[in-house]
Amino acid sequence: MADPDPSPQDVLEEGLFSHLIELRSRLLRAIVTLLLVLLALVPVANWLYAELALPLVEKMPAGAHLIATEVASPFVTPLKLAFYVALFISMPMILYQLWAFVSPGLYRHEKRLARPLLVAALFLFYAGCAFAYYVVMPAAFKFLTAVTPQGVQMMTDITHYLDFVTLMFFAFGLCFEVPVAVVILAAVGVVDAAKLSKGRPYAIVGAFAISAFITPPDLLSMVMLAIPMCLLYEVGLLAVRFLLKPTPATDLVP
Repeated sequence: MADPDPSPQDVLEEGLFSHLIELRSRLLRAIVTLLLVLLALVPVANWLYAELALPLVEKMPAGAHLIATEVASPFVTPLKLAFYVALFISMPMILYQLWAFVSPGLYRHEKRLARPLLVAALFLFYAGCAFAYYVVMPAAFKFLTAVTPQGVQMMTDITHYLDFVTLMFFAFGLCFEVPVAVVILAAVGVVDAAKLSKGRPYAIVGAFAISAFITPPDLLSMVMLAIPMCLLYEVGLLAVRFLLKPTPATDLVP
């Protein structure tokens, strides 16, 4: 006697189970990549921290230095930094695994838009972190050391410094995602090229407001973030005009 045809519920459960298996496999690949990179970075964790602290150390007065106020922080803080750097390095692999999992369910025009957006988002985040490290942080620390009150010796705790720099990297990396955010908003129909062009003055004011909130309390740091954000807004406007074109009917298939 032939086996009865599977019910729709059985087919749904089988498909869901296969997706969960694939998701687990891709998560394991991402985690293994992160752990391997972390293991490679642990032996050089102290060197990584010394490089991270360089923008502040170079601007500190003679005789000043970083301090550790907690017993375990000289050991734990460099390891935390090694983990952050490992995550930073492993992000392309993590995003690739995410893309490989979700891309089969996307339409052709969605894939054509998502690929450059994914690459651009990763590149812009890295660019924002590099901009913060090489441009903004030296200028900000120069200002902060210059305004230190007389009689006060500047000696920053290594854990607090790592937290501050990590926040700066994350904030600048997100702010550099302006073109990606603009394209996504246009792709879902919230704005179009004409509205973006008319909204340029509001975008400039918003860029300076965000910069004033994120950066250290000096005018130079604020301007150094606001100007790139304004330029990136223009890049997003160009990307909207270039990438978002009428979708052919042949692309409306997975």
